[in-house]
Amino acid sequence: MLFGALAAVAASLMFNFGVALQALEARQAPRKLGLRLGLVGLLLRRPRWLAGQILGTAGIAPQVYALSVSPFALVQPLLAVGLLALLAIATTVLGERVTVQAVIGVVAIIGGIALVAWGVPARHDAHRGAAWVLPVVAVVGAAAVAPFVLQRLGRESTAVVVVASGIGFALTNIVTKLLSDDLSNGHLGQAAVWALIGLAFGVIATITGMTAFQLRPATMVVPVTTSVQTFLPILIEPLFLVERWTSARAYGIPVGLGTLLALAGTILVGRQGGVAQLASGTAKS
Repeated sequence: MLFGALAAVAASLMFNFGVALQALEARQAPRKLGLRLGLVGLLLRRPRWLAGQILGTAGIAPQVYALSVSPFALVQPLLAVGLLALLAIATTVLGERVTVQAVIGVVAIIGGIALVAWGVPARHDAHRGAAWVLPVVAVVGAAAVAPFVLQRLGRESTAVVVVASGIGFALTNIVTKLLSDDLSNGHLGQAAVWALIGLAFGVIATITGMTAFQLRPATMVVPVTTSVQTFLPILIEPLFLVERWTSARAYGIPVGLGTLLALAGTILVGRQGGVAQLASGTAKS
C-alpha cells in the first residue's frame, strides 16, 4: 500500500503541474472559443500547453498502478497532495506569505490522509457489474457535458462550467479505477473501452476547465474543481465499487472523518492566492 500511496502522490504532482502549464496558455486564448473544440485545437499548437497535456496524461500510469495495489478510498484523497507542492512553490519561489487558513488546510489534508490510511480496509475493492457501473458513468457523464447543452439552449452558466469541469475529471478518475480493475483481471477489451471513455471525457473536462479559467478568478475555480474531482468519486464509491468495509477500523469512521478533513483542507489550500495563481497560470515571479 505504501508504494501505491507514493504512486498516487506522483500522479497528483503530474496532474497539478500539467494543468498549471495548460492554464498559462488558456488564459491567453480568445474568449469566443470557450466551450468549443476549437479551443483545444488552438492550444494543441502551443508547446507549453502540449507539454502540460503530456505531463497530465503521463500521470495516468502511476494512478493506475496506485489503484491496482491500494484502496480507492486512500488513493483519491492523495490526489490533493499536489496542492501542497504548489503552496511550497508559492512560498519559496514567489515569496508569498502563508495565511493561517492555508496552514490549517495543510494540517487538515495531512491529518485527513493519515486517518484514511490508518482506517481504510485492505485493498479488496472491485467494481460492480454493468447494471450498476454503466448508470453511474452515464449520469456523471451527463453532468460533465451539461455546459455544452446549456450553451446550445442559450442558457450558459459560469457556475455550471466550473463545477462540470471538476465532475468531468472526477469521471476520468472513476473510469481509471474501472480500467485498473479490468487490467488486473486480464479483461483487456473492457480496459480498452474504459480507456477510450476516459480519453473522451478527459478532453471534455479539459475544455470546460480551460474555459472556467477564462471566466472566473483562480481562487474560486481551483478549490471547487479540485474538491469535486477528488472527493465526488469517494462519495459515490458504493454505487460502483464493492468494498469489504468489515475489515476497516472502527466501522469506517476514521475513513469518513479523514475524507471530510482532507476535503476541508483542499478547499482552504486551494483558496490561497499563490496556489490558485500557480494552478491557473497567472502567477508572476
